[in-house]
Amino acid sequence: MAKNKIHPHLLSSSSTSSSCSEEKEKYTVWMKSLVLNGNGCTIYDASGVVVYRIDNYDTKCSSQVYLMDLKGKVLSTLLRKKLRVNENWNGYKNERVKQDKPWFQVKKMSKVFNKGGGFSCQVTIKGDSCQAFSCFRIQGCPQKSEYKIIRGDGIVVAEVTRKQAKGGVMLGNDVLNLEVEPNMDKSLIISLVVIHGLMSHKI
Repeated sequence: MAKNKIHPHLLSSSSTSSSCSEEKEKYTVWMKSLVLNGNGCTIYDASGVVVYRIDNYDTKCSSQVYLMDLKGKVLSTLLRKKLRVNENWNGYKNERVKQDKPWFQVKKMSKVFNKGGGFSCQVTIKGDSCQAFSCFRIQGCPQKSEYKIIRGDGIVVAEVTRKQAKGGVMLGNDVLNLEVEPNMDKSLIISLVVIHGLMSHKI
């Protein structure tokens, strides 16, 4: 898929503040890098402006990635912790240094405890955040790109679905819609979407 067929404003940029928005936000997530032949993903806002990006260059499923704005400013650092059974991730605000403590942790749930089947992760907020809740869950359907981010009280705070063209034609499974509910930390939600893509071997 050619880059200019997804959004026309590839070279535009906008504010990527990590503060909570009072309005519902809509994004397009493209599981491709802006770097030619690179691995990563690109996130556009509702106007087609690039607001977030991941560039792994020639490495797919990297164990350390950086969520950046279009200009390359690091907004969060994501580190994989490979355990014997499950794959866990730590998220850090901005560019991590050794003394930093995790902002959040993502733990993939074992199939034994995931009675609903599909993809399921537990998210725990460790550091400062504008979120009132410290626990979330990523819940997806088997063999599908669609999933939800659910707050500790069961409320859906973000949802990822396949994107359709204006004529109703379903685009490829690497082009997704992301809707984020009001009062959510945008950088946190985007970081969780990126981790889902890494765990699913799509980035």
